[in-house]
Amino acid sequence: MSEPAISNITLEACHSLSDIPRGTWERLAGTDNPFLRYEFFEALESSHCTSENTGWKPRHLVFRMEGEIAGIAPAYLKSHSMGEYVFDWAWADAYRRYDMEYYPKLLMAVPFTPSQGPRLLLDPKLRDVLDAKNLHDLLDALIARLGAHSWHLLFPNAEDQQLLQHDEQLHRLGCQFHWHNPGYGYFEDFLSRLTSRKRKSIRKERRQVAEQEITFTRFHGRDLPDHVLAAFYVFYQATYLKRGQHPYLSRQFFEQIRQTMPEHLHVIMAVKDGEMIAGALFLSGKNTLYGRYWGCLEEYNHLHFETCYYQGIELAIELDLQTFDAGAQGEHKLVRGFEPVLTHSWHGIAHPGFHDAIEAFTREEAEQVMGYYEDAKTVLPYRQNDGA
Repeated sequence: MSEPAISNITLEACHSLSDIPRGTWERLAGTDNPFLRYEFFEALESSHCTSENTGWKPRHLVFRMEGEIAGIAPAYLKSHSMGEYVFDWAWADAYRRYDMEYYPKLLMAVPFTPSQGPRLLLDPKLRDVLDAKNLHDLLDALIARLGAHSWHLLFPNAEDQQLLQHDEQLHRLGCQFHWHNPGYGYFEDFLSRLTSRKRKSIRKERRQVAEQEITFTRFHGRDLPDHVLAAFYVFYQATYLKRGQHPYLSRQFFEQIRQTMPEHLHVIMAVKDGEMIAGALFLSGKNTLYGRYWGCLEEYNHLHFETCYYQGIELAIELDLQTFDAGAQGEHKLVRGFEPVLTHSWHGIAHPGFHDAIEAFTREEAEQVMGYYEDAKTVLPYRQNDGA
């Protein structure tokens, strides 16, 4: 049987997760990555965290081949750029200065989640016949139909990168810091691979937390009590309120994922004098621990590093996970054993003049990011010839 022609591949946007059969979503997305679970997006929509009112209007993409669904991609029609972690505020401002509309834009991403992973959830047969030019042409035609001015695909994995590689589209680089586990049995095994000075520094930080009489309690999603989740949500809210922002996620969202995908959920609470004083929530996948949400009401010496990083490393070791992704940015992670990792995003800009200007910007930015990435590798705390 001959391969289907590209003309037999179509792309459309649906208005709700419920427009895609759950079985089809799970067949294409799997169930290993918590941020691709049907239940995760279902919780976002049913809790109204992603809605027209929040500026995250669901427009999940559906690829059809010979009329049958052969691919999907989580996507949103956005009226702002908040919660994305690939910053294009300057682009939007440039449009405004020329009295042009930058929004709405089509965003292919996991909301509020700067973690790399699959974004184009395609049947292997579709991936085999689809190439970068066809993909970009399909996306360009779709934004025209949606009335959007651009499309953006954030934090794809290596497999999607290969499909997105196209000289005429805009490619941005970023840099994060991830911790890698070559097979440690204990936290001390990790420390043993650091230089003496860095090892002593981490031990000192942890000791100072303990000297404040702060202890830590872990809860798995299956055993997460209501009062602990309620306390965590207060801490989570505080992180945003301190910056004058409303939190992206509602308490209903967390309650729902505790019910529908508890196997991925882990909460670590800091306790002092019998009271919970801070908390961090993690999600675990097949090979990776994701540190996502944290908060506290009062500041304590080194409490953030202990709760979010050292406790997270211990949890990753305990779960025998290969990678700990503790979130975006954070140079301070370098001296604590996290290594620089390049991240990617792809962008299609409809306006030819702005496309050319932004392309020049992305080329210059990529050179700066690569320089930063190479410099960061030179200050890792591991003993020479003994990197993690």
